[in-house]
Amino acid sequence: MDWEAFIISFKLASWTVILLVPLAILLARMLAWWRAPLRFMIEAVLALPLVLPPSVLGFYFLVLFNPNAPLGGWIREVTGATLVFSFPGLVLASMVYSLPFAAQPLLRAFETIPQQLREAAWCSGLGPWQTFWKIELPLARAGLFSALALTFAHTLGEFGVVLMVGGNIPGQTRTLAVAIYDRVQAFDERSAGVMSMVLLGFSLVVVSSVYAIERRK
Repeated sequence: MDWEAFIISFKLASWTVILLVPLAILLARMLAWWRAPLRFMIEAVLALPLVLPPSVLGFYFLVLFNPNAPLGGWIREVTGATLVFSFPGLVLASMVYSLPFAAQPLLRAFETIPQQLREAAWCSGLGPWQTFWKIELPLARAGLFSALALTFAHTLGEFGVVLMVGGNIPGQTRTLAVAIYDRVQAFDERSAGVMSMVLLGFSLVVVSSVYAIERRK
């Protein structure tokens, strides 16, 4: 078992959840009450990572994060570092790649809240922030839990985007999924099997928990 790679994967999944889920909450809440004609286009963009090959997303990240590109050059001037083959670059790429797993459960949860309930809260003297914090978010807690669990599990098992953006640097960007690939390439099926069982077991627990909460709801 490559515990160093497991720790990198755990850190990557944790940072992705911490940074992505609050943004997904704001985005999902906005879309839930927005009835503009172009809403379907935004939802389509949010769903793109579900259907695009990871290699396509990884390629575009490499182009954007390249120090010779406008965005990559600006980041290098401001921070003195590059996002390509670095842990911060992995986090940013994982946030985009895992966006549907965070936004879609929250969007569906906010959409089930009746508009009349929000209006009643306003008539009772609650402001927009109080209504969100005391009424909307508690009612969307099932979607919030699904977003947290699915984002963490999906990021923990990422391979294609991680390999293209972060490479395979031990102790920095080498995740558990990449370590499994390395072990298979080295014909070390025993180590690859152990690490695969860890990811399989964790993913099964997460998905089972999500379905259990949905059935309870």
